[in-house]
Amino acid sequence: MIKSMTGFGRGESSSNGFQVTVEIKTLNSRYLDISIRMPQSIQEYEFDIKEEIQKKMSRGKAHVSVNVEKTDQLSPNITYNAQLITAYTDMLKKVKTLAGIEGPVQLDDLLRFDDIFESQQVDEEHIENIWNCTQEALDKSLILLNEMRQQEGEELRNDLTELIQGISEIVETVKELSKKRGPEVREKLQTRISSMIDEEKIDPERLEMEVALLIDKMDVNEEIIRLQSHLKFFLEALENAEPVGRRLNFLSQEINRELNTIGAKSNDSTIAHHIVLGKEKLEKIREQVQNIE
Repeated sequence: MIKSMTGFGRGESSSNGFQVTVEIKTLNSRYLDISIRMPQSIQEYEFDIKEEIQKKMSRGKAHVSVNVEKTDQLSPNITYNAQLITAYTDMLKKVKTLAGIEGPVQLDDLLRFDDIFESQQVDEEHIENIWNCTQEALDKSLILLNEMRQQEGEELRNDLTELIQGISEIVETVKELSKKRGPEVREKLQTRISSMIDEEKIDPERLEMEVALLIDKMDVNEEIIRLQSHLKFFLEALENAEPVGRRLNFLSQEINRELNTIGAKSNDSTIAHHIVLGKEKLEKIREQVQNIE
């Protein structure tokens, strides 16, 4: 089952006063590119998160956001620096004395110094708890992400199957038209050459050989066989459980090559019209393939 490279997944987990939310958004990319925004407290686990995502994705750009919140509101996440508060208080007293200002140092005076408050350090036990929650939230987000990617992949598969079948029908029409082209071209060439050259000077065998060579140059049977083979391989790849985006992109290029060759060799307006219709469908296919893992 093919997967789309675009998707979104969100997972949550909470334990012992912490809640962790993991969100993953994926976009198209030729290669696997993972960027993670996470708190400094669990920065050491960044590689583990990437490793887990790599097990579920082979291509695409993944934007990962890890958010940690404390659910215990009674325990503030900041503390004060007692040494700095003492130092600033002494300094303010001296400044007031020198300036001749009476009155004690007020709390408002101290709050003007931003560095008297510091983020409270998270201990090892809390870090382990946060990481366990992160793993659980990550697993949930990846499950939802892959479900969404599979659903979009199924829609892509149905659309691509319909387009490929449409090209197959066009190829069958071109095949039938090309079969009729040989006798028609032979008759037209012989008539035209006969009208331009004295019949007594015409070597029938030579004429037939030259006509046969011209018709052979216009023959597209080999191209049609190769094109039908590419279309068959394309449909088979759509049912493959492995990532097939690169293979489908290659087959799209080969299908385009054969369509161009058939259009150029046929030298027929009716066939050319059908080739244009086929290339219109192929252009839609190539756009869709860019979104397949």
